[in-house]
Amino acid sequence: MQGIGAATAKLFAHEGVQALYCLDFVPDGLKTLKQELNKNYPDVKVTVVQADAADESAISAICKRAVEEEGKLDIFFANAGKAHYSPTPLDVTPQDFNEIMRINSLSCFLAIKHASEAMKVTSSKKKSSSGSIILTASVAGIRYGAGGIEYSASKAAVINLASHGANDLTGTNIRVNAVCPGLIETGMTTLVFDYARGKGNERKIGQINPTKRYGVPEEIARAVLFLASEDASYVNGIALPVDGGLSSSHPTSGRNV
Repeated sequence: MQGIGAATAKLFAHEGVQALYCLDFVPDGLKTLKQELNKNYPDVKVTVVQADAADESAISAICKRAVEEEGKLDIFFANAGKAHYSPTPLDVTPQDFNEIMRINSLSCFLAIKHASEAMKVTSSKKKSSSGSIILTASVAGIRYGAGGIEYSASKAAVINLASHGANDLTGTNIRVNAVCPGLIETGMTTLVFDYARGKGNERKIGQINPTKRYGVPEEIARAVLFLASEDASYVNGIALPVDGGLSSSHPTSGRNV
């Protein structure tokens, strides 16, 4: 199962972006993603970088590289994430908490910091400051019941970063929004799906939301595409749930599946 990042890269290529810069800490899928994109979308320039999304030097470098090579940076999707499954706060160490906050929240702060600076740069290809920064939060950041305490705290921070970033960038024509996925089958949620399937409860996965199913990465990618596009030109500082209605109630904890 591909992740949200790969699904979004493919959708953006399909929609005709000129250049894609894809960064991942785990290099295994980058080569395959590049090969697939090059094969299916030969007119799209694809650059892959193995790096930590919470490494300031790496994020600064990829933003500067885009401006140097393409003359502009229009969109930045900060999608790095890690989940840590802990039954109670007593099972969470300070090291666990700090690592989740570093990957999930610091990476989004760095995206806002460096992508916004790159988006302000003008050139022959870009006459004025503009851009769209999209952060991956989660329904777990909206209210209790969709993740552990450290994961939920990190995603609540991302939602706040989106609203704070939008206001800090007032007048720049740079928008900052967060997308809040519900239960999506990706590599990061494998443990949840495997646990439910191991107990014979596969049919119960995703049944607590009004849509009565879990989601797939392409459904999040389409929301990201909207937030990145001119169709969302008046959408700024929001947290957009894409969760089948889960965040409308959170009737029970996801740990019960």
